[in-house]
Amino acid sequence: MRGTEYVISESPFIVRRVVRWSDCDPAGVVYTGRFTDYLLGAVSLFNEYLAAGARSLGEAHGVDTPCRGLSLSFEGTLWPRDEIDIRCAVGDIRQRSYDLACTATRPDGTPVFHARFSPICVRRDARVGTDIPASLRAVLSAHATRPSPQGSFS
Repeated sequence: MRGTEYVISESPFIVRRVVRWSDCDPAGVVYTGRFTDYLLGAVSLFNEYLAAGARSLGEAHGVDTPCRGLSLSFEGTLWPRDEIDIRCAVGDIRQRSYDLACTATRPDGTPVFHARFSPICVRRDARVGTDIPASLRAVLSAHATRPSPQGSFS
């Protein structure tokens, strides 16, 4: 039995999400705010994958990684029982923060949304920004991808 969210590929990293009736308004269209839930669910599974068995990705490298920002660009609507595949990859890696680039499509490849989730590294003791540890940077670099000419990640 499958749930409403599960990993279908690790390379590339793809999470399949099935739209539930409870995600939708009375007209049967997914609430805008649910797209953030879809993004955060996929990012959480991607972080677990990158953490390679550790409790959390940041903790494995001695930092916390709260969200600094996120953005969503919508390209399609969803209805109950629709399936979307959310592909996650590491985008830009900066001094203290990095981007996780996610693209959601229907299984036939039709775009649904593009998103960017941007964690920032903070010290665990003082809750202030800190540079990305070398060990975390190595993990992120190993899973980084280059943007396509259209701005999505391939």
